[in-house]
Amino acid sequence: MKQRIAIDMDDVMADTHAKFIRLYLEGEMPRYTLEELKEKSFHELFDENEYDAISKRVYEPGFFSDIPVMEGAQDVIADLMQKYDIFVASAAQEFPNSLREKWDWLQEHFPAISWHNYIFMGDKSVLNTAYLIDDMPRNLRTFQGEGLLFDALHNRDDKQFQRVKSWQDVAKVLL
Repeated sequence: MKQRIAIDMDDVMADTHAKFIRLYLEGEMPRYTLEELKEKSFHELFDENEYDAISKRVYEPGFFSDIPVMEGAQDVIADLMQKYDIFVASAAQEFPNSLREKWDWLQEHFPAISWHNYIFMGDKSVLNTAYLIDDMPRNLRTFQGEGLLFDALHNRDDKQFQRVKSWQDVAKVLL
């Protein structure tokens, strides 16, 4: 029997941060450049009103539909599927449209992962897999297996977990 890996979607498989950057830069009079937005988190740059305005965009229909795939994710996940059983574990109930849009996104970009292996949830502590790849340290803290922290601007100060900076790093650790 193969070992199991659970993989988070947002900012791991899907480059959600890139989507937020695009929306911000398309907005009315952005104060920051693309380069600045890639170096510092929104929490560091934005005032409360700016942060609230961009955060509310996740409630809009279609937000999760066209998020770009994280560079390298498709190839490395295809390789991982040869050695492991892959499950996608994503919070999808928090935002009204995300459940359907995330389902459709997975069908489009990762058709080799069966819908049987989609886990849409709120609390990842219930996962029973050998590994969890996630960008949120809080999810890894309650996870019983081995957590890999997928690098993101919002978690760069966390030193508690093994960090993977890219899908190529994931391949080095798990393949």
